[in-house]
Amino acid sequence: MAPQTSETEQVVDLNSWLPITASRKAKWWYSAFHNVTAMVGAGVLGLPFALSQLGWIPGIVAILGSWLITFYTLWQLVELHEAVPGKRFDRYPELGEHAFGPKLGYWIVMPQQTCVQVASTIVYSVTGGKSLKNYSMVAFIASTIRGSHHHPATYGVRSHTTAGQIFDVLNGIGTIAFAYAGHSVVLEIQATIPSTQKNTSKKPMWKGCVVAYIIVALCYLAVSISGFWAFGNVFAMPVFDMLESCLVQKLHFTPGRALRFAGRSTYVAITGFIALCIPFFGGLLGFFGGLVFASTSYFTPCIIWLVLKKPNRWSFHWIASWISIIIGVLIAVLAPIGGIRQIIISAKTYKFFS
Repeated sequence: MAPQTSETEQVVDLNSWLPITASRKAKWWYSAFHNVTAMVGAGVLGLPFALSQLGWIPGIVAILGSWLITFYTLWQLVELHEAVPGKRFDRYPELGEHAFGPKLGYWIVMPQQTCVQVASTIVYSVTGGKSLKNYSMVAFIASTIRGSHHHPATYGVRSHTTAGQIFDVLNGIGTIAFAYAGHSVVLEIQATIPSTQKNTSKKPMWKGCVVAYIIVALCYLAVSISGFWAFGNVFAMPVFDMLESCLVQKLHFTPGRALRFAGRSTYVAITGFIALCIPFFGGLLGFFGGLVFASTSYFTPCIIWLVLKKPNRWSFHWIASWISIIIGVLIAVLAPIGGIRQIIISAKTYKFFS
């Protein structure tokens, strides 16, 4: 008779196979690299367009303001990763479960994180299919060279009507929010860093985050400013982790390469097909940036912080958290409106599967 395995041993064995917890050998520079790649992606290409919708000063203020708020909420997530001594919250939903309860917490965080990951995959596919180009430094250099030879005379906002300007502002803010999407994978990145009760993973993780955010600021400002000046007027890993965990735990598939290949290939095929159907790059950034990215990056970490840490009323963290929550909720409610309008406008000229 085969020896019985406890539920704890099964979880440990599964964690040694799942992509996020398979290895804990990362250093602080791994954190910096992964956080940069999580942030500086397709969203950066939409920043010049967002700046043209908002205008010079409001656009730069929105980019820097978002950088500041998400830098703070990033710190909160890094701190909360080991909020309980001897326990690690290696996945965003696990932290949600600890804050709001096993069932409620999971269903509050998991759908939001999944939407961020799926939306990122779709938008990245649209980006690759539409442009097959540049990234931040290439966009910066190309825009600067073009601007030197073909400098436009005016830098007014894109729309000429009051209603159009309002909708453009909402879409522009959503586009900027999309650019700060790394929070959905922060705990998963930190899960790869080793830790003990004496030497926690917070220090190397935060060191990497600081370096990453400095690089993010340079890339975002360089691309958005140079792009507007010149032209005028891995995200999927938590999804794979969740998908493979569900296939093994709920549907009782055997962990292995065949399961991993089939599951990931199916996911990529589905999101790629959706990307072919809806080539509305600018509208997608604004819509998804407001609808789900604002939540995972702007206000969900703050809500969890208030629930778990219970800072004193009118203390720095209480005020900072509530400011982030209010701004994040406003973005989540209003920005998708601008994104939908941009999609409707684009639909007049775009054809599906184009």
